[in-house]
Formats: sequence, C-alpha cells, structure tokens
Amino acid sequence: MPAAPAAPDGPGDPPSSIRRGGALTALEGSVAVVIAAALVIRELQGGHSDVASGYGTALWFGIIGGGVLAGGVALVRGRRWGRAPAVLAQVLLVPVAWSLLTDSRQPALGALLGLVVVAVLVLLFLGPSIRWMNQQYELAAPPPAPQLSSRALRSRRGKPRQRR
Repeated sequence: MPAAPAAPDGPGDPPSSIRRGGALTALEGSVAVVIAAALVIRELQGGHSDVASGYGTALWFGIIGGGVLAGGVALVRGRRWGRAPAVLAQVLLVPVAWSLLTDSRQPALGALLGLVVVAVLVLLFLGPSIRWMNQQYELAAPPPAPQLSSRALRSRRGKPRQRR
C-alpha cells in the first residue's frame, strides 16, 4: 500500500525549504562540534601543537559550531530565530570555501562546502521561506478611514485653514 501524501504545511508551519536549509545548517554545526571534540582528544593525547592553540581552537569550534547547530535545529523545529545564525554562518563560510578552492589547494573540500553554502542560502531565501519569515510581522488590516459626507466636504472647500 503506497504511503499517503504528506499534508501541506499549516499556516504557521515552516515550508520544506526552511526545514532543509535548517538540516544542512545543523549538519555544518555538527561537523564543527566533531572537529572541536577531535581537537580536544588530540590535545589530551599529547598533540604536537601549542596547548593554548589546540584547546583554544577547540573552544572556538565548539562555541561557533554549537551556535550554528542550535540555529539549524531551530529552523528544523520551525523557530524563526534560527535563520539569522544560519545565514550568518553561510556568509562567513563563503571565504572559507574560496580559500579551500584556491590557496589551500583542496578543491574537493572547497567545492563541497561551496555547494552546501549556496544551497543553504538559496533554500533560506526562496519565496516560501521569505513569506514564512514575514508572517510574524503581518498585522491586521487597519480600520478604514472615516468618510466625510459631501456636505462636510463642501463646507471645508472655501474656508482657509485656521492656525493654532
């Protein structure tokens, strides 16, 4: 028996583009947290780098990666605040991808990272994503302006404005 088609997103539910962008962002954050853990393990085993550098870099990757991971999970769960850290992370990863493509001579990693960055940015800025983000700012229509009667309009035409 085939699976039933997925129900369309409700008015407050995030579109699939937001959830997919959030999942990719959470993946990026997870990679950073894993790198942080690997750096700590390397230092605990007597890694050859300076202690402050190894632990400091691990701390940086852990904090930044944790924030990016939290933003990605927030988007998957339908929380609008997660979009800001997700977009910021992508903007900061563009020069990293470029550096991997050119200076570091690791074009495979640079191309992969570049594709993920572009994909996340496209997903987070698609029309349905923008409309979902704007829902929190939509206000009820203002009440209509009071209508003046034709008699009131005629009485106002010939009179100069009074100064206060």
